[in-house]
Amino acid sequence: MKKLVFAFVALLFVTSLTAQDHEKSYKKAKRTLTNYHLNPTDTDKLSDAMEKIDYALSGDLSGIKNPHDPYLVKGEIYNTIANSQISAATLAKQDPALAAKAGTTVEVDNPANSAYEALAKALELAEKKSAKKSVLKALYENQNYTSNTGIMAFEEKKYETAFISFENVVKAHDLIKSAGGQSTLDADGAYDNQLYLIGLAGLNAQKYDAAKPYLIKLYEKGTEEPLVYSSLYSIEAEKDMDAAYVYLEAGRKKFPEDNSLLFSEINHFLKLGKLDDLIGRLNTAIEKEPDNVSLYTTLGNVYDNLYQKEVEAGNLEKEKEYFDMAMKNYKVAVEKEPGNVDGHYSMGALYFNKAALVTQEMLKLNDDFSKEGMKKYESLKGEANELFKLALPHFKQAESLDPNDINTLIALKEIFARTDDIAKSNEFKDRMKTVQDGGTNPSSYFKQ
Repeated sequence: MKKLVFAFVALLFVTSLTAQDHEKSYKKAKRTLTNYHLNPTDTDKLSDAMEKIDYALSGDLSGIKNPHDPYLVKGEIYNTIANSQISAATLAKQDPALAAKAGTTVEVDNPANSAYEALAKALELAEKKSAKKSVLKALYENQNYTSNTGIMAFEEKKYETAFISFENVVKAHDLIKSAGGQSTLDADGAYDNQLYLIGLAGLNAQKYDAAKPYLIKLYEKGTEEPLVYSSLYSIEAEKDMDAAYVYLEAGRKKFPEDNSLLFSEINHFLKLGKLDDLIGRLNTAIEKEPDNVSLYTTLGNVYDNLYQKEVEAGNLEKEKEYFDMAMKNYKVAVEKEPGNVDGHYSMGALYFNKAALVTQEMLKLNDDFSKEGMKKYESLKGEANELFKLALPHFKQAESLDPNDINTLIALKEIFARTDDIAKSNEFKDRMKTVQDGGTNPSSYFKQ
């Protein structure tokens, strides 16, 4: 019996020593972080602080006076690491050589996220007003770090990391506001902008179900972002076309000139086989607003899509009818508004796409060296070149109105290449690259 009692006491003693060990590790982590702030170039101290706090929280700390504090310390350590990583990445973009001299940072994945999780726990455990105030301050700082981490991840196409980071900014906001603190999202429009970033990252990460609640929040607020409506339509269309159309219809009413919503609606009616209904609606709208140029370009786009559909079906009679109707409506648009870029571009695109179809037929004859084959090839070549020539004035006009529209520049480069004007083709290749690289062409080529 005495031996059993002794063993039990020994066990209590070992447990007590282990608890003390974890508590000591937490206190050392706190001191080490303070020492690091005195000498921020000593990243070994920051790494040591991280290891100590992680070890401390892996054990029992229930006996300490302020149970929230180890989590606050962890949040502050990981906030510091996140700040260090962001600063290093920013410096590397500005001056790689200087960044190399500045030294290394602590290598750990998404420290801002780890900081948020620790600080959320700290706020849950904090009892005194002063303790909550300290946690709220750290959470406010964390919002900046998680936001910057998300932006950097998004730029690097790490969309899942971006989604988590952007989402944590909003989660931190909700915690802060519930505790009566100040958030980085308090400024006008900041909260809605953050919801949009979450949705955008979620869509790119293909986390559609996760992104949907945030997009719905924006939809219910009457957001001015067309992408919200088209994205909700796309997400819901996989399950229920009627429910999906509610979002699309709302978007079309709010943004009648937005092309993404327009084409979503066109595709919607195409899937349902009700494109004639759309034509009827547009004609009715034109009767009510005959000077609304966007209605003509929209109707032109509808006929353009019908034309392409009939091309695929090989229905020559309907193909010509819809091509002519598309061209007719685009012409009305530019007659009513000569500076309408979409109208000029769309007319050029009609001819260009038709020429591209003829070119495809030519390719089928590449290996046919018979007299008939070569004759047909030359005939098709002449037809294609004639269509490219018809397209050219419209693209020139579109470029003179907007010298930085990438689609116009691509079309001009291709037309000049196909008509053997290599100098001009190279000119537009350079202009196109300027835009693709994030720059702008200072003036129109055809206005020079």
